[in-house]
Amino acid sequence: MAANRTQTMLQACKSVWARGGFVGFYQGLIPWAWIEASTKGGVLMFAASEVETAGLAMGFNPAVSGLAGGMFGGVAQAYATMGITTCMKTAEITRQKTAASGVRPPSTWALFMEIYRKEGIAGVNKGVNAVAVRQCTNWGSRMGFARLAESTIRKIRGKREGETLSAVDKIFASSIGGALATWNQPIEVVRVEMQSMVKEAAANTNRPAKLTVFNTLAFIYKENGIRGLYRGVTPRIGLGIWQTVCMVSLADYVKAWVKKQ
Repeated sequence: MAANRTQTMLQACKSVWARGGFVGFYQGLIPWAWIEASTKGGVLMFAASEVETAGLAMGFNPAVSGLAGGMFGGVAQAYATMGITTCMKTAEITRQKTAASGVRPPSTWALFMEIYRKEGIAGVNKGVNAVAVRQCTNWGSRMGFARLAESTIRKIRGKREGETLSAVDKIFASSIGGALATWNQPIEVVRVEMQSMVKEAAANTNRPAKLTVFNTLAFIYKENGIRGLYRGVTPRIGLGIWQTVCMVSLADYVKAWVKKQ
C-alpha cells in the first residue's frame, strides 16, 4: 500500500493474492527478510540493551532509557544490515511481472546482482538514510512507549519501579508501544518510495530524478496529500505490535534467563 498508494486494503490484498495466492504474502521472505530479521535482532538487542542499561545506571527513568536505547539500536541496525535487506525485500515485492508474455521475473539473487552491477553498493543500499530515520524513530518510540506503559501499569498495580510484571501486563505494554510507534508512517512510505521498483512510480515525470528523504516526502505529499503519507499504517500497526512484543517483552525474559546462567 505504501508503494501503490491508490489501493485500498482490500485491493492490496487482492493484488498480493493474484501474485501467488497465500505464498504471495511471503514474497521477499527468503533470503532477505530472514537476513534482515536475524541481523536486525542481534544488532538492535545488543546496542539497545547496552545503552538502556547505561541510562538506568545513570539515574534516568525507564522510559527515557528505553527511548535512548531504541534510537541508538535502530540507527546501528539500519547502517549495519538493514539498508541492503530492506532495499532488496522492497524491490522483490514491488517488481512487476509481465503477465501478457508470461515471462518469469528474475530470482532475488539475480535481481541483487543486476542492481549491484548497475549502481554498485549505493544501489543496494538505496534509501538507507530513510531506513536509519525510520529505525531510529521506530525503536526509540517502541521501547520508550513500552517502558512508559510498564511504569504506568506498575503504578496501577501498586508495584514499585523495577518489580516484575506478569507476562500479560508486559505484552499489553509492548502492544501499546508498538501501536503508538506508527506515528512515523510517513518515513516508512518515503523509504518504500525510494526503494520501490513499481513501474508507474519510476515513469512518473514529477518524481525527482535523484531521490532524497526530503524531496521524496515533498513528492508524495504533492501527489497524494497527507493521506498518502499514511498509506499502509493499519497493517503496520499489527506489525509494530508483534515486533515490539517479541523484541521488548520476550527479549526481557531471554535477557533475564541469560543473566541467571
